[in-house]
Amino acid sequence: MSLPSIDLSGPLLWFANRGTGIVLLVLYTAVVLLGILSATGRGPGRFVPRFVTQGLHRNLALLATVLLAAHVTTAVVDTYVDIRWFDAFLPVGGLYRPLYLGMGALSLDLLLAIGVSSLLRSRISERVWRRIHLLAYVSWGVAVIHTLGIGTDAGSPWGRWTVLSCVAAVVVAVAGRAVARRVQVVRS
Repeated sequence: MSLPSIDLSGPLLWFANRGTGIVLLVLYTAVVLLGILSATGRGPGRFVPRFVTQGLHRNLALLATVLLAAHVTTAVVDTYVDIRWFDAFLPVGGLYRPLYLGMGALSLDLLLAIGVSSLLRSRISERVWRRIHLLAYVSWGVAVIHTLGIGTDAGSPWGRWTVLSCVAAVVVAVAGRAVARRVQVVRS
């Protein structure tokens, strides 16, 4: 009995890549939002312990990492466009929409640094870990640019609303964190 063959130029990989891309934007937005909530010490509600927020932050980041591997794999394996495996990691030299592909690679590289530092958290100083972890904002912003430039659904009404909602949520959360810090400084 032989296994069915997968058409590497057919729509299946393209749909998988599109689907994982938009889900990744939403998931990483949730991860950033939960990170902000954890950093400010405020949970989603008064009755949600901080460890729940942090655990959800960690687990969603892990899920997003698995989906990111699927996103990169489908982009590389799909023969419709020429994306080589190293294009996923090198921000320069891509053949297909090089600027936006490079933005995706940069975002991935920053996420790798964040992930490695989190795995090494007990072996590095809190200060170093926090500074590296702040790269999440840059990684997320660069991923948004990647989505807008290379995402085939970014121009659709639902795609625009999804991106706009993600950006608005992070902007509001960052502004709220800044206000909370300022209030904390004034009270000190």
